[in-house]
Amino acid sequence: MRTLFASDLDRTLIYSANALFLDTEDAAAPGLVVSEVYEGKPLSFMTRAAEDLLVAAAEAAVFVPVTTRTVAQYRRIQLPAPSPEYAVTTNGGVILHHGEPDADWQDKVRSLVAGGCAPLAEVSAHLARPEFAAWTLKLRTAEDLFAYAVVDRAALPGQFLLELETWCAERGWTVSLQGRKLYCVPVPVTKQDAVAEVARRTGAERIVAAGDSLLDRPMLQAAHVAFRPAHGELDDTGYTDPHLQVTAARGVLAGEEILRRVLGLVRG
Repeated sequence: MRTLFASDLDRTLIYSANALFLDTEDAAAPGLVVSEVYEGKPLSFMTRAAEDLLVAAAEAAVFVPVTTRTVAQYRRIQLPAPSPEYAVTTNGGVILHHGEPDADWQDKVRSLVAGGCAPLAEVSAHLARPEFAAWTLKLRTAEDLFAYAVVDRAALPGQFLLELETWCAERGWTVSLQGRKLYCVPVPVTKQDAVAEVARRTGAERIVAAGDSLLDRPMLQAAHVAFRPAHGELDDTGYTDPHLQVTAARGVLAGEEILRRVLGLVRG
């Protein structure tokens, strides 16, 4: 049985310094390697053991990185395994094949968005309202598909998120708050649909998925076997499923644990 291993990246396989959660003496901390450099500085990390496990997992299964990052942001990441044939970026809006965007998939996604969702400009204008400026530090768009803001979580009013979710749902959009990033994404732009397409193209009969955020949940639900770390949005909401395994560790050691479990599963 050919297995496709689809994994989210940030806070699932790679971790910023603030997300490492190393609750141990410094001398006992695991060895870390840099997975991403931004503006000349190390930004994301894996453990050395996780790198070795990822190489082995990519040899035993079809490894597909899956991320909400844009193509440019994804290309900053340096994973240890050979460059995967397929990667999913922009929350499923882009499928990379040998590193280049697949035009047919992009056309399909954009057609679905245009046919059933409010335009990006309307959502961006809503997020840019002057009354939101007190907690909105930056406002960006990704590949002309969705919008995201860097926010001051401590300054967010109690009802803001619920009100934004209601407003977006009426326009065919979803909302996810991950760390300091607030995402507004059209309903048809999904990781699970892109992963299903890659599985079809590669002939994979089983999908194993891993992720930590609400945007990952549909992908985990659609997988045959799923993993999530003991941190993140899904942990905060207590998400469980019969086919879902939750790590004992949190932070960067959870990424290592996921890879160890996936490798054991694939090798049988």
